[in-house]
Amino acid sequence: MKTPRSLAQAVALYLESRRQLGFALKNEHRALPGLARYARSRGHRGPLTRALAVAWAAQSPSRPQRACRLNMVRRFTRFWQAWDPATETPPSGLFGPGYHRRPVHIYSEQEIGALLHATACLGPAGGLRAVTVRTVLGLLACTGMRISEALHLQRQDVDWLQGCLTLAPGKSAQGRTIVLHPSTVAALRAYARRRDQIHPATASTAFFLCTVGRPLAYSTVRDAFLQLRQHLGWTQPPRPRLHDLRHTFAVRRLLDWSRREQPIGDLILSLSAYLGHRQVTDTYWYFSAIPELLEVVRDRFERGAPPWL
Repeated sequence: MKTPRSLAQAVALYLESRRQLGFALKNEHRALPGLARYARSRGHRGPLTRALAVAWAAQSPSRPQRACRLNMVRRFTRFWQAWDPATETPPSGLFGPGYHRRPVHIYSEQEIGALLHATACLGPAGGLRAVTVRTVLGLLACTGMRISEALHLQRQDVDWLQGCLTLAPGKSAQGRTIVLHPSTVAALRAYARRRDQIHPATASTAFFLCTVGRPLAYSTVRDAFLQLRQHLGWTQPPRPRLHDLRHTFAVRRLLDWSRREQPIGDLILSLSAYLGHRQVTDTYWYFSAIPELLEVVRDRFERGAPPWL
């Protein structure tokens, strides 16, 4: 008779199985080994019980974190029951939802224009800061890229002839190619020329540089964005965020397809790949109801047409 695997071994097998299936495991690879350590500290032996799983999840300081832990252990126990049927799965919802969607601001075209125009106020005069921030914000707005992806761009990632960017796989994203509009390529070319005029001798291969010629840091873009938000008087909640540019890109694509009465079901799969999502459900997270979109749906309803094609 085989010796039953320990909880630590069971967790290790589960995590390795998930990795081989392509899951990113952003939090599970750190959290679930803690479940095994917690069980060992409690002197637990035998199959995992509901009581132990709930007690472990309850160790987290906040309700959302406790809910996330509970969801993790529920996925693990459902997997492990195939090997040990005595494993107990804790009930769902004990700590509420594991994810909370923050209020999203969908930028209007006028707001995006005002944001880019306001970068002129960023100093120092004649330096690289203003043009760098303007180019980064413009790139986020017209591609829906993550800010981390923009900051990790290398010069060799830009294909000037084909007009596209090659993004390497990241911690939470798949590698992919992003096709650019000619106007975006022109803006990136203009930035590259200005960057190389100011820092012709830099050894950095990063595409975006800061004022002193080093790779652009997130804190630099964040602080500049907060300054611009204050300058524009965008102080009422929900205050616009950098990440809302990605939400805006997704919603505007949906609105454009709806107005053109294009086959949205098929196009959403393309949008999901373009945004670098592993699952199409991740793309749905980015959709918000805005007046223009509701107006299109109402019009289709009044004409007796289905709201989506």
